[in-house]
Amino acid sequence: MKPDQYDELERRCPRLGGPVTFHYCRTSGQEPPQCWKVIDCWWERFDVVAYLRVHTAPSEFDSLAAAKPKPKVATLVDLIRRARAAAGNDDT
Repeated sequence: MKPDQYDELERRCPRLGGPVTFHYCRTSGQEPPQCWKVIDCWWERFDVVAYLRVHTAPSEFDSLAAAKPKPKVATLVDLIRRARAAAGNDDT
């Protein structure tokens, strides 16, 4: 199984609202490098679990398999905090 064999596959991203490739999903995260929804999004297209078991460290795979979304309110508060910090208005 080559690391890039599924990179050109495309699907609609539920987080971004538009089409993305598998390459984007497997490289767009921070720690681990994959998006935390990669298993959720790609399991119907190919055996993404087997792919990730081969191409990620066991600790990375475990964190992806256990990934849960943050509550929406926490996400919104974090986005507001980052936007304020970027604008120089860090009134927390």
